[in-house]
Amino acid sequence: MDLVIVKYNAGNIQSVLYALERIGATATVTDDHKRLQQADKVIFPGVGEASSAMRYLQERGLDTVLKDLQQPVLGICLGMQLMCAYSEENNTTCLGIFEEKVKLFTPVAGTLKVPQIGWNNIYNLQTPLFSNIPERSYCYFVHGYYAALGTHTIATADYVQPYSAALHRGNFYGAQFHPEKSAQMGEQLLKNFLALK
Repeated sequence: MDLVIVKYNAGNIQSVLYALERIGATATVTDDHKRLQQADKVIFPGVGEASSAMRYLQERGLDTVLKDLQQPVLGICLGMQLMCAYSEENNTTCLGIFEEKVKLFTPVAGTLKVPQIGWNNIYNLQTPLFSNIPERSYCYFVHGYYAALGTHTIATADYVQPYSAALHRGNFYGAQFHPEKSAQMGEQLLKNFLALK
């Protein structure tokens, strides 16, 4: 299988590569348009800030390439948020693959801090991306912004309020949590993604 990871100015690529190695998969990290278009599967990871990441993608024409991909694509954390319509983080217009908008968590005094860092469970799991993953499985999150619930929500988490833990539209999938840091559940999700047609 030709598996590629989008190379751009957002972190966590190395941890994704290690997670793939653990399940016996290898990937190429690239920003080459043709390699991205011809790959069997594409992973679009990300840790960082929305507006600078979008600017980087636009300057290299990667925004257009990503939107037009026909094979299964998995956005992780910031990668998923950039696939949404808009982010409140520095008033950023994103790729618009998903209609959901990305908003800033409002901290709850004395109880819930922003960003959310740590384990949280997910529920209302839908699509084959969550095959063999039980309801209320725990995943690892690190984020101060969230995608609102919407028509493309395929998993929900609660922090301050319910929000999209995962999204799906056509060949595009997104996970707000980090499967590469989510132990067995995360490994199962990556295996499920690699098995998608």
